[in-house]
Amino acid sequence: MTEGTAVAGRYVLLDRVGTGGMGAVWRARDVRAAPGQDGVVAVKVLGGHDASMLLRFVREQSVRIRHPHVVAPTGWAAEDHQVVLAMDLVRGGSVADLLLETGALPASYAAVLLDQLLQALTAVHAAGVVHRDVKPANLLLEPGSPYLRLGDFGVAVAVDDIRLTRDRGVVGTDGYLAPEVLAGAPPEPRHDLYAVGVVASQLLTGRPPRPGVRPLVPEGPLRPWAEALTEPDPDLRPPSAAIALERLRRIEVPPDLPWPTVPDRVGDPPRPTGPRWPVVVSAASLVVIVGCLVAIGLMLT
Repeated sequence: MTEGTAVAGRYVLLDRVGTGGMGAVWRARDVRAAPGQDGVVAVKVLGGHDASMLLRFVREQSVRIRHPHVVAPTGWAAEDHQVVLAMDLVRGGSVADLLLETGALPASYAAVLLDQLLQALTAVHAAGVVHRDVKPANLLLEPGSPYLRLGDFGVAVAVDDIRLTRDRGVVGTDGYLAPEVLAGAPPEPRHDLYAVGVVASQLLTGRPPRPGVRPLVPEGPLRPWAEALTEPDPDLRPPSAAIALERLRRIEVPPDLPWPTVPDRVGDPPRPTGPRWPVVVSAASLVVIVGCLVAIGLMLT
């Protein structure tokens, strides 16, 4: 696909802003947007046609959780071999991008991000969905102050849908998987909470997890809370995201500045380029233009 491509007569691709596990991510304009809206969205373009990828794509577009800290699909379109999934355009990149630039984050900043992540998971779990791939790359940020949005529901499952939980092999990302997931346990919300504990460790240390190794959390007010999330026995973890959030908010985390500022990593779409003058000028028009220039020259002499 190239800039200017219109998919299904609805989404006009403006510029490529990233790459996901299922294909390219483009900034696009929804020509069917409501009056008064600019219609700019992010669209994920399906990168292949095999059955498993198509299943993931359809599964993701079926997740429609409305929450300020969730980036869920808002629509989709297909035309011939082109299939796209539309969602809000989040302009600040991901937590993974931020960690690459800053390393370990201040504990008070990390606490805000974790609070927002648990708000998102509370809504996701209340909808009967397990995300199954909570990690910094899927935690998107708005520019400026910390504002996190959970995205990428490509491997999410509805816990009461037997058909969608029969995946072959382990689903998720090494290092963020709870021990029981590796042992073949069916999806359930506490698997996401284990991943939150791993993310907490990564935010506070700046170091990615090691597969098969329980993450270490540095000394500080968040340590007992984060370690409870990564308990190998799921029964010892908080029973829900809502309770984990409640316990987090009881912790007094002293302010430790400065906080990093999230930049706008997307920017404005490129402006159309082209010649300032018409490429083709008729002979008659050329005569008129030359005549006018001569007349102006004579008046000035």
